[in-house]
Amino acid sequence: MKKSKVYPDRINILLMSLLISNVLCTCACAKQTLPIDQIKLPPGFEISIYANPVQGARSMTLSPQGILYVGTRSEGKVYAILDRDKDNKADEILTIAQGLNSPNGVAFRDKALYVAEIDRVLRYDRIETQLKSPPEPVTLNVSFPNETHHGWKFIRFGPDGMLYIPVGAPCNVCERKDERFATIMRMQADGSGLEIFARGVRNTVGFDWHPESKTLWFTDNGRDWLGDDLPPDELNHAPKIGLHFGFP
Repeated sequence: MKKSKVYPDRINILLMSLLISNVLCTCACAKQTLPIDQIKLPPGFEISIYANPVQGARSMTLSPQGILYVGTRSEGKVYAILDRDKDNKADEILTIAQGLNSPNGVAFRDKALYVAEIDRVLRYDRIETQLKSPPEPVTLNVSFPNETHHGWKFIRFGPDGMLYIPVGAPCNVCERKDERFATIMRMQADGSGLEIFARGVRNTVGFDWHPESKTLWFTDNGRDWLGDDLPPDELNHAPKIGLHFGFP
């Protein structure tokens, strides 16, 4: 397993992103205002409710035009959230896709919205000119397992222009012959060239690249049912393809 120095600033930024995402999700599920005044933040940070309700909100991506796209899991929907007057409060929440298979992962590139379901990746071309009447999606790749356990995906484009797509372990702890499980995969933006980038990753729910070194950092959730502290969840560093990170 690759061991790397921990950078507290990066961890704080990642944790803050997850906190804000969870607040949005919880607001959506509860359909009520949270007591956000009780949330303790580091100096220089502020928090407020941006959009409510956004039922089942999970992963998010922001387009260059300032439109926030939100994926879900059991709801099967993808939302577009608009802030037309730029006052940092949503003016309109649009459902741009529904009936999908846990479309958690969303990413934006070249005027197109990419959506990851359990077993495939879709692309909605020129979406921001058609928000009220979205186009039929282009199916880019259907080469992913259909197991739902850890099957929902967080996706993001890397600095190499490739779309990174995790495939979680289909269990709490197991080892399967299918080499796609417990990996982070990547492919070209057109769906071609799918390959395994990292192995031994039980279930990553977020990743990003260092702005200077352009190397990947990702979270990994450890196995369940051993208590609150074992095994510890991880923040891992993958500076190159082909590394194994220990699972199982």
